[in-house]
Amino acid sequence: MIFQETELQGAFIIEPEIIRDERGFFASSWLPEEFARHGLNPRLAQCTISFNRLAGTVRGMHFQNKPYEEAKLVRCTRGAVYDVAIDLRHDSPTRYRWLAAELTQDNYRMLYIPEGFAHGYQTLTDNTELVYQISESYHPESATGVRWNDSAFGIKWPLPVTVIAKRDASYPLLDLPPVR
Repeated sequence: MIFQETELQGAFIIEPEIIRDERGFFASSWLPEEFARHGLNPRLAQCTISFNRLAGTVRGMHFQNKPYEEAKLVRCTRGAVYDVAIDLRHDSPTRYRWLAAELTQDNYRMLYIPEGFAHGYQTLTDNTELVYQISESYHPESATGVRWNDSAFGIKWPLPVTVIAKRDASYPLLDLPPVR
């Protein structure tokens, strides 16, 4: 596996090392010892699937509060997404900065989102599916988010938003100056 550090400490783009032959290919997408060697949380508490019918759908920006913070490893298994992570860690020099990666069924890339980050994505194609590996179980009392279009972050979404859940559209705006 190839671990590419991003500009946000602790967030990585991970690419499988693909071994091809006449049958197709083989690649590892989860090696706990490799994650630990890179200082990433190797705990796996749950795996989830997210399916989205329409291009332009936005899900996010979600996270869980302490003591149930979660690290996520996200991969697109059908279609394509613009996957976004926002650093919300209080002690981070990149607090409130975001990064995005295009994850597709063809590039096999994964985004590792550490604890203390909000996560969300926009679908770039119809009938998109993502697989999440998550370090913590879901705790509804701890689950929350930040607004996907908050000017405090200035996320540049690639498509007009076609579908968004009421919950995701109703998170409060942060009282911060807009990103310039």
